[in-house]
Amino acid sequence: MKKFNVGIVGYGWAATAHLPAINDGALGQVTRICSVRSLDARELSAKHGCALQTGTDYTALLADPDIHVVSICSYHHQHKEQAIAAARAGKHLIVEKPLALSLADMREIEQAVRAAGVRFCLCFELRFSTQFRTIKSLLEAGSLGRLHYGEIDYYHGLGPWYREFEWCTTRAGGGSSLLEAGCHAMDALLLCLGGNVEEVFSYGAKSAHPTFAAYEYPSTTTTLLKFKDGTVGKCASVIDCWQPYYFHTHLVGSEGSLLDHRLHSNKLHGDGRHHWKELPFKPVDSGDVSDHPYRTQFDAFFEAIERGEDMPLTGLKEAVLTHEVIFAADRSLQLGRPVKLAEIRAG
Repeated sequence: MKKFNVGIVGYGWAATAHLPAINDGALGQVTRICSVRSLDARELSAKHGCALQTGTDYTALLADPDIHVVSICSYHHQHKEQAIAAARAGKHLIVEKPLALSLADMREIEQAVRAAGVRFCLCFELRFSTQFRTIKSLLEAGSLGRLHYGEIDYYHGLGPWYREFEWCTTRAGGGSSLLEAGCHAMDALLLCLGGNVEEVFSYGAKSAHPTFAAYEYPSTTTTLLKFKDGTVGKCASVIDCWQPYYFHTHLVGSEGSLLDHRLHSNKLHGDGRHHWKELPFKPVDSGDVSDHPYRTQFDAFFEAIERGEDMPLTGLKEAVLTHEVIFAADRSLQLGRPVKLAEIRAG
């Protein structure tokens, strides 16, 4: 018998990724699914190889004393109400990105989670990927020296071939290019450069191709970040492109550079400045979804709950910090001027 029973809210792509990742671990198991659609419990149990209850009543799921964790995989605009209700019911929380579609909604979730004292995990799972664990190890070892520039960019065309396209293109549904998808790149950039952002400035554009005409917001954005220590960063979120998925990473420091899966370091290569060293990991854009490591992240979350500790790397603190930067970027895009993080934190 596993220790933590999980109820999943929503039954789209994210839910079908969460379910096996949770069940394959040692501590968690999914026992209930709540969806606006009427789902056949026997059919889903057979499909996923576990005993599942299904229903449409979220209140009933929260009232179930055998549910310890709620995994929110619903539409973005539903996250606030569902997360607050789960926290108030004493349930630990896994929330798919984005945390919320507005700064005000995020603050309400943050306050509810802190007031309830429950544990929290946001699905910025790339922090647990082999790629970014390797990069963090190299940074901590000083292989690049002191970073002064970094760029991490998200290129992934989200068109009608995605089931979510019909709702993610609206401001009410998707929010912005960063909130809908590029948040993974922004979060990875903050993981590498640190969270001490002073100011951001964003620019936006849209593809002229009719396939992407449905977007109500600029579907390509580029955000420049100024850090308090003088470091400069850049994050592009491009969801109206025609190309294979590409998660671009380039970090530049006083002793070397890292470009995607290649490294050059004075400390490792001597004077061979014309050569890169290939790093032994699959990039997150390799097409191997197994390296979007939900299981590693969820294992860490259940272990943290068991220890009575906050989630490492993707807990509430990290989720709030990344979203503050995203909301600053979106405000900059709207106002056409730089936005300081102090402005966002002042409300």
